[in-house]
Order: sequence, then C-alpha cells, then structure tokens
Amino acid sequence: MVRRRVFYSFHYMPDNSRASQVRNIGVVEGNRPATDNDWEEVVGAGDAAIKRWINGQLEGRTCTVVLVGSQTAGRKWITHEIMESWNKGMGVVGIYIHGLKDLNQRISKKGNNPFDYIDYDGKKLSQIVKCYNPQGTSSKAKYASIKSNLARVIEEAIEIRKNN
Repeated sequence: MVRRRVFYSFHYMPDNSRASQVRNIGVVEGNRPATDNDWEEVVGAGDAAIKRWINGQLEGRTCTVVLVGSQTAGRKWITHEIMESWNKGMGVVGIYIHGLKDLNQRISKKGNNPFDYIDYDGKKLSQIVKCYNPQGTSSKAKYASIKSNLARVIEEAIEIRKNN
C-alpha cells in the first residue's frame, strides 16, 4: 500500500490531544499542526490569511481525515477544509475521536457527522463521504481500531472521491 500524505482537520481547543494520538499513529504522513502561537497569528490576520494557510496545508495531500469530536460539525473552518479538499479531488473521510482520552484522561460526547452539514450536488455530503466510529468500549480499544483501519479508510476515501 502507498504511504499517503494526509491533512488532518479537527477542532483545536477540545480535541488537540485526541488528534495528536491519531496523527502519531505513523501509518500515514500527516501535516504538522500549527502551534498555538502560529494559529493565533494566522487567525489574527483575518479570513484571507486563514484560507491561504489552509490551502498551503492541503498542497500535496491526497486525503483529508476529519477527526470528529463533540464540537466539530458545522464549524466554519472545518467545513471550509472539507470543501476545499473535496473540490481539489482529494479523498475525504471522518473518524470519530470522542472515545479517546484527552490529556486529563476524559472522553467526550459523540459529535454530529460534519458531512451532514454540507450540501453537495443536491444532497448531503454524508451520503457520499463516510464517517467511522471506531470499535471498542475503552480508549485503548478505540485507538487500536483507528490504528488498524486508518490506512484502509484513507484508501477507501480516495477511491470514493475518484468515483464521485
């Protein structure tokens, strides 16, 4: 299987530590997340700067993995990242991360599917793009499920995009 370069999309404040766990799995090459200071600088420069930063992050990537936490769906920049990825012909897939423990050993509530909030070609993007809920009842089991399936769901997302 080809080692893919992916862009990870997630809501920073509540999900950064959960997202770090997935990004560090090492099955795929992921984007380097912005530090708090870098992100504050980008945000402070306005919407045009944020769009440029996102486009730069998407450059050379083959798939966007949306790490879905309790507050991910419907967020302006998450939606933008999804649509930019889709419009560039990249694979797009969602993975729920609410069951992974954060740095304080807490899990969160399952969020809504972000693809339900995006219209594409007269239907919801969720009718095309998949969003996976990892198997298992513990944080360790959910992590293991993500680790063992991440490469496969990325390949599947790329194939889905090729056909849509």
